[in-house]
Amino acid sequence: MRARKLLRTLDYTLLSTVLLIILYGLVAISSATHVTNPTGADPFLFMKRQALWALIGLGVAALLTCWRYEGLARYATALYVLNLGLLAAVLFVGHTALGAQRWIKLGPFLLQPSEFAKLIIIVALSNFLARREGRLRGLRELMPVFFYVGLPLILILKQPDLGTSLVFVAITFGMLYMAGARASLLALLGGTGLAVAVGWVWAHLKFGVWLPLKEYQIARLTVFLNPWQDWQGAGYHVIQSQIALGSGGLWGRGLYNGTQNQLNFLPEQHTDFIFSVVGEELGFAGAAVLLLLYFILVFRGIRIAAVAKDTFGRLLATGIVTMILFHILVNVGMTMGIMPVTGIPLPFFSYGGSALLTNLAAVGLLENIYARRQQIIF
Repeated sequence: MRARKLLRTLDYTLLSTVLLIILYGLVAISSATHVTNPTGADPFLFMKRQALWALIGLGVAALLTCWRYEGLARYATALYVLNLGLLAAVLFVGHTALGAQRWIKLGPFLLQPSEFAKLIIIVALSNFLARREGRLRGLRELMPVFFYVGLPLILILKQPDLGTSLVFVAITFGMLYMAGARASLLALLGGTGLAVAVGWVWAHLKFGVWLPLKEYQIARLTVFLNPWQDWQGAGYHVIQSQIALGSGGLWGRGLYNGTQNQLNFLPEQHTDFIFSVVGEELGFAGAAVLLLLYFILVFRGIRIAAVAKDTFGRLLATGIVTMILFHILVNVGMTMGIMPVTGIPLPFFSYGGSALLTNLAAVGLLENIYARRQQIIF
């Protein structure tokens, strides 16, 4: 009886949209890797791995849908401490790849704790802010929040993982706004922070002022302004992505027929730059379909936040929607050359088990909040 009642109250538009994005992503991953597969083995190995993670993620989502989300508040502190422990462990026993130490090797799989950290900080911060509802109007009241988020953020920066750090900042500001912080104060803090960051980077490039970033990160942050100034180095990714998107035209070159993708000119085509694969092979039409699906996903998430029955659920949904929306905007903007290259994947679409598992768990929580939007006892 309880299971049937729960099934009747789910947001099936949200669920079907997520499933369509995952299936679309599997097609794109198969095209991006069947020729350039670095293992030289099964040409569809990456697609099969992603499908396996999707099945595991859907199982996790189902469990999180059934378990009352209010109970997460009791474990918020424990989750926060666990989060810090996992992020610290990466610095000592983490697997290094592409110049970063972000993964923990478990047999044939690489898990990225910073991906799980996004959802954990959303749960922990939701509880933290819900307890301070109505007391977040001034800067003094916001300082404990920034300290709370700052500890895991510093550990992520040490990996280094600038992209995830920026996601943390976006999540914090989105949730603070929903928790009652003044929009004018948040805008002032955000604008000041951005101005300081830009000025600091400028001072580093002009006068050699120290920055807590590696040189390749600084290059990625600035090269999108003029990628041709380093077209064989930091600008290569952006240039190849723009060529791929531009050559797709309205209908694309056809699946498995994109030259930038199939001839391996396009870097990281199954992860960071998978949107470029869609743009080249399926054209503007294929990219527009994907963006429409994302619009529906974000819209349903906002609606769930609006109808949540309590502050904790509303903040939880807001954090999840902010995380997904920020990922979409930055990833798509990065491939178009209007955003810095930060290594942020496209939700439910880019290859990566940790990211897919995290996002599906987040969908499970959204469904949980929506199913319990009224005071119904399951």
